[in-house]
Amino acid sequence: MSIALVINSSSNFLLTGFPGLEWAHHWISIPVFSVYLAAILGNCTILHIIRTDPSLHQPMYYFLAMLASIDLGLCVSTMPTVLGVLWLDLRGIHLYACVFQLYFVHSFSYMESSMLFAMAYDRFVAITNPLRYSTKLTSSRVLKITVILGLRSTMIIIPPVVRLLWFSYCRHNTLSHSYCLHQDLIRLSCSDTKFNSFYSLTVILLSMGSDLLFILLSYAMIFRSVLAIASHKEQLKALNTCVSHILAVLCFYVPVLGLSIVHRFAKHSSPIIHIVMGNVYILFPPLMNPIIYSIKTQQIRRAIVRVISLRQAR
Repeated sequence: MSIALVINSSSNFLLTGFPGLEWAHHWISIPVFSVYLAAILGNCTILHIIRTDPSLHQPMYYFLAMLASIDLGLCVSTMPTVLGVLWLDLRGIHLYACVFQLYFVHSFSYMESSMLFAMAYDRFVAITNPLRYSTKLTSSRVLKITVILGLRSTMIIIPPVVRLLWFSYCRHNTLSHSYCLHQDLIRLSCSDTKFNSFYSLTVILLSMGSDLLFILLSYAMIFRSVLAIASHKEQLKALNTCVSHILAVLCFYVPVLGLSIVHRFAKHSSPIIHIVMGNVYILFPPLMNPIIYSIKTQQIRRAIVRVISLRQAR
């Protein structure tokens, strides 16, 4: 029988750490674990401050709390396998566990894109129609928007993900990252993957693509409204409320675009490039979002300082 055995649904795949640097995995795990820890603590801090500070019970901060929750979910869904590979050399993963993990990784990614779009809409309403902001974005509407976007993100990827369980895998069983991705599994399949490839590309264009398009349109209208303000000081004040969100958008979409380019156009490049881009994709947004909003958002910064001062006083 050929070495390239057909892998069925009872098979294991091999996760990839840092090829050629296996001897340094324990050292590499130190910064990786530190980033995970900082991301988890940072997002938990954001959630705690928004929950306990009544002055932050506003639509903008509700959306921020959802973004922090999504980032926590992304960290939790990838941390076991990433650190398992680096700490214990636990490279094997069952197909069912792999599909389960990639479902959550992709779901949280689509949710983050959706939430960034919702936050752009929030800034659009706040700047272009401030007098009706509180009536347009009530707590119930924020909840409805969150539920709808959450359902969209989790439901649209079910068809291709379920099909992965029916595929035969006859190529080598080594994945490109220390966690599972849909594009990685279909690359190893010897079944007909045309539906998965076409559906996934369509979903990306209709979800992330449309989210980014609406974000850009929102800011085009925001900038037009800001330019109509006579006072230069008021212009800067209005734009300053958008800086955190713009940075968060860049922190999310730049790694997503980079990873997509590497997977599609640099298949034969060094595996280290794939690994680094994969880790940036899952770790950079959860790490940077709390830092950005803590530094650039005055209300969050003041709340953090107040909490630290109270604890020191005790």
